[in-house]
Amino acid sequence: MMIFNGKKEAERILLDLKRKIKKLKIKPVLATILVGDDKASKLYIKLKKEAALKIGIKLVLYKFKNRTGEENIIRKIDSLNKNEKVHGIIVQLPLPKGLNAKIITGKISCKKDVDGFKEKSDFLPVLPSVILLILKKAVKSSGRKEIIALVNSRIFGETLKGFLKKERIKIKYILRREAPQKKLKARLRSADVIITACGVPNLIKNDMVGKGAVLIDAGISRLSGKKVVGDVDRESVKDKTSFLTPVPGGIGPLTVVLLLKNTYFAAKKHG
Repeated sequence: MMIFNGKKEAERILLDLKRKIKKLKIKPVLATILVGDDKASKLYIKLKKEAALKIGIKLVLYKFKNRTGEENIIRKIDSLNKNEKVHGIIVQLPLPKGLNAKIITGKISCKKDVDGFKEKSDFLPVLPSVILLILKKAVKSSGRKEIIALVNSRIFGETLKGFLKKERIKIKYILRREAPQKKLKARLRSADVIITACGVPNLIKNDMVGKGAVLIDAGISRLSGKKVVGDVDRESVKDKTSFLTPVPGGIGPLTVVLLLKNTYFAAKKHG
C-alpha cells in the first residue's frame, strides 16, 4: 500500500507563502465562523490557526452556540463582508442540524470566499482541489474508475461533484446519515476509489473496501489521549488497499495550506 505524504508537500508551499506574505504591505486576515462544539471542527480550526501564525496570517475565530439562529450568523457574515480589514471568510462545516449550510455560506462575498464554495467565487474550492491533486497521483488515467464519496455535508458533496465534473471526473456522493449500513457497505466495496469526509473515527474498515481500492481520507477526529485518526481504520485495510492518504499527515496539511494561499491572494488582490 502506498502512503501519500501531504505534510512534505505542504511545508514546501508554506515556505513559499511566508516569503510572499512578508512582501505585502498588509497582514492577511482570515475570519472563521464556528457554530457548536463539533470536535473535528475544533481540531481543523486549531491546525489552521497554527499554520496561519507561522506564515504571518491572522486567523480570527467567531464562535456561536449550537442553537444559534441563521439570522445571527448571516448578520455576522454581512459585517465581515463590509470589513475591509478582513480578506477571507470561512464557515466551518458541518453545521448543526437545523442550519442551512448552503444559505449561510452563500452569504459570503465572492471576493472573500476563500473556501471556494460559491459557484462564482474568486477562488477554487480548497478540499476538492486537494482531492483532485491526489486523484491524479493515485489513479491511472486509463480504464473506467468508479469513484464514491462518503460525506457528512451535502454542500461539500455537491461542491466536490461539480468541481470534479469540470475535470471530466464523474463521482457519486453519499450522505452517510442517509445511507442504510448494509447497502452502504455493498456500494463502497464495488468502488475503485473511496473519498471519505465524515469525521467519524475508523469508520471505513476492511469489509467496506474492495481489493486494491484507493482510499482518500479527508476525515479527522481526536480520540481520548489526544490521538488523531481519520475515517479509515488504517490497520484494518492495510493489506487490502493500494493507496491511502493517512491521518494525520495526508490531506489535512495540504487543505490548510491551500486555504491560506487563497487568503493571501485575497489580501493581495483586494487588500
